[in-house]
Amino acid sequence: MEGSRKMEWVWEVMTSGAEEQLTLVLGKMKASTIIVPLLDIAMAICLIMSVMLFVERVYMAVVITIVKISGRKPDTRYKCNPIEQDLEQGNLAYPMVLVQVPMFNEREVYQLSIGAACRLSWPSDRFIVQVLDDSTDLTIKGMVEAECERWASQGINIKYEIRDNRNGYKAGALKEGLKRSYVKECDHVAIFDADFQPEPDFLQRTIPFLIHNPQIGLVQARWKFVNANECLMTRMQEMSLNYHFTVEQEVGSSTYAFFGFNGTAGVWRMAAIEEAGGWKDRTTVEDMDLAIRASLKGWKFVYVGALQVKNELPSTFKAYRYQQHRWSCGPANLFRKMLLEIIRNEKVTLWTKVHVIYSFFLVRKIIAHIVTFVFYCVVLPAAVLVPDYEIPKWGAVYIPTIITVLNAISTPRSIHLVVFWIVFENVMALHRTKGTFIGLLEVGRVNEWIVTEKLGDALKIKSIGNAVKVVKPAATNQRRFKFIDRFHLLELGFGFYLLFCGCYDLIYGKYHFFIYLLLQSIAFFVMGFGYVGTFVPSSST
Repeated sequence: MEGSRKMEWVWEVMTSGAEEQLTLVLGKMKASTIIVPLLDIAMAICLIMSVMLFVERVYMAVVITIVKISGRKPDTRYKCNPIEQDLEQGNLAYPMVLVQVPMFNEREVYQLSIGAACRLSWPSDRFIVQVLDDSTDLTIKGMVEAECERWASQGINIKYEIRDNRNGYKAGALKEGLKRSYVKECDHVAIFDADFQPEPDFLQRTIPFLIHNPQIGLVQARWKFVNANECLMTRMQEMSLNYHFTVEQEVGSSTYAFFGFNGTAGVWRMAAIEEAGGWKDRTTVEDMDLAIRASLKGWKFVYVGALQVKNELPSTFKAYRYQQHRWSCGPANLFRKMLLEIIRNEKVTLWTKVHVIYSFFLVRKIIAHIVTFVFYCVVLPAAVLVPDYEIPKWGAVYIPTIITVLNAISTPRSIHLVVFWIVFENVMALHRTKGTFIGLLEVGRVNEWIVTEKLGDALKIKSIGNAVKVVKPAATNQRRFKFIDRFHLLELGFGFYLLFCGCYDLIYGKYHFFIYLLLQSIAFFVMGFGYVGTFVPSSST
């Protein structure tokens, strides 16, 4: 008993000493002539950015409400009557359409995308399927070519095109594809990434917009996620992308007839691509680049939300991180390159310029990422460490709550997952912010292009010829995946930082921010150790 009392006494002395030291350090921080003013400046900047994002989200909520109530659907704003059969013209009544399917080592999904493109309901002599294969794996290359030959034997006009280099990546492949002699007779081009599966009536529902409305240069369809229920990470992605399609794209289409081309599941008028200057590979968002240049030439875009195209969400954390880096770095870099070009443009109205520069680029592509990470994962946690520092509740609680609600209602079935979505998005904001600054400063990985991994049915079976075998990973590869690929130091570092801030606020704080800080630290730890997404072990075969 005496020994245990001594231990308790030693522990009390140690903890009281540590507490006194911590209080002393934080007291000095409060009295510092540098730290608090810097925190004040950071807090003010973050609050201003929060208000900008809040106003943008409320504006879009008001517009989308008006659009829904007034019934301003694409088919009521534009003429889109089905193509009428003409006995004299026959199939010539249908415009010639090129269907491009770019791919790179797409072992798991190439059959799905090629098959869906070849099954499009359109006169067989009035459309050409062009498979642009940049694969470096010779085995996969042979499989894709064989699949094209199989469809060609069934009467489909399908072309298998390859290059001896990957210059320009996807943009380079699409650009090379348009140089083929047989493309000159095509009026429109539909583009589908390798994991996209359009329904047979896709062209029947999009081409009429282009036929009857000569000012329209692009018709964009919505994405439908076939693997949204695969894991919690895909559910989180679904919530974010549903807001993008049901609100951002719809608002852009209904107001300024402008929005960012999603790079796939859309149909372009050939004349619009040519007038805009064709595909350019100066950034990793060649689709957005082309859309903005075409818009500055006066072309209008229409988004058809009722038309959905099946596709696959990245279900591994590694693939999702690479995708989000490209999606955040590319727009920021494009903004840097095109800002003066947009300002000097004389074909579009001043309000369109303001919409593109302020709403589309500055708020949605730059500020949204930066404020989400810097405010909620850096500045706010730091503020709880400074004794008696006043954190405005309207900026730290009320504004983000309203923004979250406006986003969550786009996916009613996942409303119960909103807390998970908040902490997940804050972790991903770390990578998006990093990508944004890389793009703005044009340094490091600014032009990095890593194709998003598609799994198809890889988690269940893999086909080899006509045989099917279950994949059994090698133990060594599995160990390597666990100890190397799952370890993310950046996430773990911020996890410890938030854990410390949360524990301090739990003990000394008075605003109860520790509830959020501890939850957010757990999210950083979970993703830092790689326990998110689907586990796909490597195979030795």
